[in-house]
Amino acid sequence: MSDKYKYKTEPFEHQRQALKLGADKNYFGYFMEMGTGKTKVAIDNACWLYQQNKIEHVVVIAPNSVYRNWKREIGIHAPVECVINYHKQKGKPNKGKGLNWFLINVEAFSRDSGAKAIAPFVGKATMMILDESTTIKNRQAIRTKTICKLGKLVKYKRILTGSPITKSPLDLYTQCEFLSPALLGFTNFFTFRARYAVMHQMEANGRTMLFPKYFTNLDELEAKLKSFTYRVRKVDCLDLPPKTYTTRAVQLSGEQLKTYQELKRAAWTIIQSEEVSFKNKLTEILRLHQVANGFVNSNDGNIVDFKNCPKMAELMSILDETEGKVIIWANYVFNIKKIINKLETVYGKESVVAIYGDVTNDKRSEAVRRFQEDKKCRFFVGNPSTGGYGLTLTQAEHVIYFSNNYNLEVRQQSEDRAHRIGQTKNVQYIDILAEDTIDEFVITALSKKLTISAETLGEQVSVWLK
Repeated sequence: MSDKYKYKTEPFEHQRQALKLGADKNYFGYFMEMGTGKTKVAIDNACWLYQQNKIEHVVVIAPNSVYRNWKREIGIHAPVECVINYHKQKGKPNKGKGLNWFLINVEAFSRDSGAKAIAPFVGKATMMILDESTTIKNRQAIRTKTICKLGKLVKYKRILTGSPITKSPLDLYTQCEFLSPALLGFTNFFTFRARYAVMHQMEANGRTMLFPKYFTNLDELEAKLKSFTYRVRKVDCLDLPPKTYTTRAVQLSGEQLKTYQELKRAAWTIIQSEEVSFKNKLTEILRLHQVANGFVNSNDGNIVDFKNCPKMAELMSILDETEGKVIIWANYVFNIKKIINKLETVYGKESVVAIYGDVTNDKRSEAVRRFQEDKKCRFFVGNPSTGGYGLTLTQAEHVIYFSNNYNLEVRQQSEDRAHRIGQTKNVQYIDILAEDTIDEFVITALSKKLTISAETLGEQVSVWLK
């Protein structure tokens, strides 16, 4: 098929192969690792189907931090005339001839507004693309149920993700259910689970809960996936420069250290108690992490700011030593705002852009553009859970983690904002760690490729706190 298709932008060979395999399918999964250009493949796929008079509309469902980026990507890669609208855009809808695109964030489907917004486009002449499809891995979530229900009304469907399994093979069920309930050979989750997982019981908060003990028949599952997906990793297909990693260790300041030790003793007692909920245990662990990063939310709701923050001093020292553009990831808005203020004071307001929860979608797009194109803009500061998905930040030569998220997927995604197609430089990743604190536990867990979930965090950290 791809030999007949006239690309607007020349593909890599792996992108050409992906389109060849998926182009005419009613449902298909592009399991392409971050940075390998799966968005381009999906755009070309939609344009091919449009040229074959098979579709008139495309609905793209993507995380909030990503979905508007599709407008730019469509403009770059689509070889056909396109009309693009998106959820809650300002002004009147764009009209015209061509392939009609509607872009919407996945979070909207947790409410009625999502289903209502795409209702005019749902039908047999529609293609639905679910970007970062792990956002519907939770089968109990309202958005998962809504999107899967809507998917049954659409003929052509695609799922896009670089990490289809973030915690366990059970993550695959609802992603594949969206495409077609029959793909895995099971129309019931519990039957699927019984085939591929051996469960064991755990007592939690007075309830008996089931957790996977180990997984089985995975060769069979892999064979099924290959029949309707295309998998590619960066190491297999791209001549990207390698990543390099280093850490910079700091010691807590006097008052900071005193507070940390007091909270650590209290946390140990709380975590060991069987009467305390996982949520309360997690709160204590998060407070420890906050102190390691220079502040803490006190019991009265106020923020205690440790003015002498060794991490901030180390960050500025690193920036003094480096040249070129830098991404700085921080887990807490309090830290992000302080970092921004510090950079603006030292390097000027034009030197920094940011993406975190309070930044509007329009400003997020402008932040990415400035970081990539404006020579005056040297620093990108963001929360990896918000800005770590779907963005292209290949102008960066250094990526600094002021603090880390507990989730492995978030870490991997945020790393690959810089390490993707278009990157020609060796990217250095620097973790600033507070010695003898929970910082070290988190980075060790991430380096061992463990996802630290809220349900198990208390149990895992309790050993480390001894």
